[in-house]
Amino acid sequence: MAAKKKTSRPTPRTSEDRLSVRRVEKTKTFELVYPRSVHQRAADMEEVRAMLEAGELDVALDELRWLVDGCRALVEAHKLLGETAMADGDWQLARGHFGYAYQLGVDAIPPGGLRGQLPYARPANRDFFDSGKGLARCLAELGETKLAAEVVERLLSLDPSDPLGLKELPIKG
Repeated sequence: MAAKKKTSRPTPRTSEDRLSVRRVEKTKTFELVYPRSVHQRAADMEEVRAMLEAGELDVALDELRWLVDGCRALVEAHKLLGETAMADGDWQLARGHFGYAYQLGVDAIPPGGLRGQLPYARPANRDFFDSGKGLARCLAELGETKLAAEVVERLLSLDPSDPLGLKELPIKG
């Protein structure tokens, strides 16, 4: 796949670019709600996934960087950039991308918390949780075990079933 020439300007960063949460019909389950700017980039993200699958890493990374420049709320793009940086052993860069994606999810939760869970099983929540796990791994690798333990604790409070095996991460808080 050839890289697309990008000519449009980045999307303005406004309150409309923030994530929120919503209750799943008459349950104590919540899921993240992504802003319109994220949904508008769904086709671009499909292309990125295809590029990564085809081994076109450099082109995919350029596309991901362009996407997050225009839409900071694109949690999946930050997650993918974090995974790539982590695979390269660049723990600081990975921490930055994972941390940004994780913080987007945390900021979506109301100050009083949720009266229920934000389970990983909901597709809209997965990139947030995967980013949180990546962040915890990076923090532990960088010697920031107390922060890593706090991230794990926060994720487990949102989904105590621990589908990602967070309790098994080598973190001593």
